[in-house]
Amino acid sequence: MQPLLFNTGLFLVLFVAFLCIYRLVRGVRVLKMALVILFSLYFYYKSSGFSCLILLGVCVSDWVLGLLMDKAASMQRGSDALRRLIVFVNVAANVGMLAYFKYFNLIADTLSHFTTMDIRVETILLPAGISFFTFRSISYIVDLYRGQLKACRNLLDYIFFLTFFPPLLAGPVVRAKDMLPQVYSNPVATRDMTSEGIWLIITGLIKKVVIADFISGNFVERVFDNPALYSGFENLMATFGFTVQLYCDFSGYSDMAIGIALLLGYRFMENFNAPFKAQNPTEFWHRWHISLSTWLRDYVYIPLGGNRCSRPRMYFNQFATMVIGGLWHGASWMYVIWGAVHGGLLVVHKMYRRVISLAASDAVLTESGEMVMVESGPSALSRWMRPVNMILTFVMVSLTFMFFRAPSMDDVAMMWHQILFDFHLSVAPQFVESYLTIVLLMIGGYMIHITPSRMTRRVRSVFEASPAFVQAVILALVILVVIQVRQSDIVPFIYLQY
Repeated sequence: MQPLLFNTGLFLVLFVAFLCIYRLVRGVRVLKMALVILFSLYFYYKSSGFSCLILLGVCVSDWVLGLLMDKAASMQRGSDALRRLIVFVNVAANVGMLAYFKYFNLIADTLSHFTTMDIRVETILLPAGISFFTFRSISYIVDLYRGQLKACRNLLDYIFFLTFFPPLLAGPVVRAKDMLPQVYSNPVATRDMTSEGIWLIITGLIKKVVIADFISGNFVERVFDNPALYSGFENLMATFGFTVQLYCDFSGYSDMAIGIALLLGYRFMENFNAPFKAQNPTEFWHRWHISLSTWLRDYVYIPLGGNRCSRPRMYFNQFATMVIGGLWHGASWMYVIWGAVHGGLLVVHKMYRRVISLAASDAVLTESGEMVMVESGPSALSRWMRPVNMILTFVMVSLTFMFFRAPSMDDVAMMWHQILFDFHLSVAPQFVESYLTIVLLMIGGYMIHITPSRMTRRVRSVFEASPAFVQAVILALVILVVIQVRQSDIVPFIYLQY
């Protein structure tokens, strides 16, 4: 069964028909919600078959636990213990599902490799988007426990929230406290929301099909499949290419998901904010996959103790959070290594920043005789270092994505061997000539970040202020371009496997 992807003609036809019906019944709340739920379940069924029953089971379970949490809060005795138990049940159930569907084969293979145990299991089919809807579920119950949200009384409202199809398969990670109030208010898409949604769908299609798919199919896959056949220069270019591909693929999906939701009247948080403008690893994670990084901060890093503890413990919390984030991406030790590398980079950067801030501070003696440190202002050198830091951060992040993309550590070792001992910079002119389109698309994907935000905002404002007919024509032209340049086979979004 083929998933119903945003970048397919079938989805376009079905969504247009769905949107027409949606506009007709939007005045009747129950009909509108039932229509969206049915379409969402069909959308999920196309990717995961009868695993949609698991999704419905999570909906009912969360709804019941939420009501119990609300009732426990009104109890005079034993309230906190019962509420903690409800959180434990929810987290255990969701983590248990992830462990079984996503990590059971990895655990079995690891035990078989390091012990004499011969564990043979049939391949377990992974329900699409399980990492995303389990995170939604956990955030709902935890936010109830923290008093940041009231329990959802209407089962239909909660099913609508958890099954809402735009972010269902590959994010953004949507939280109940952001989405449920919108569900309750029964919103209607305004003219501005519609224009913004069409703009995001256009940019998402261009990022995904025109840039990401073309770079992947015509260059990146070839090198990562057999790095020994290529020079170190080509391996390095493939690493940079994959970084641009991953950004365009995933941010393209996020743009389309947010845009489709806007057409229906719902607004989600921004998921990417020009991550290649980052000056350091910490800023990169403030700009990359924002919905996941903030989720990990609020539901993993802070419960571990966050930064309200000793400095070594804070560094451990940061590192452990990134390892968990790496494991979240998939059942492979390569993702764990990738997460650990990023955790190490964040810890090293925090240490470096602390040393530099102390070195750049001046000691001042106060009237009370206390010695305090006052940071000096930014120097001219630091302003000139911004583009250097940006490029260095991009290179560093790209090299870590080797672990994310390569099938095994042997492939990573081979790529590094080629880069260090068989680089051959002399092939650069031939590479540019042979892969001119690839090079231009890679530069284009990177230049999206270099372009000043005021310029992109101006272009976006002009589009959104244009008449609906002009917007429709531009969208049609983009779809024609996408049809012309797309691969013969539909290329799934990378994050659908997570």
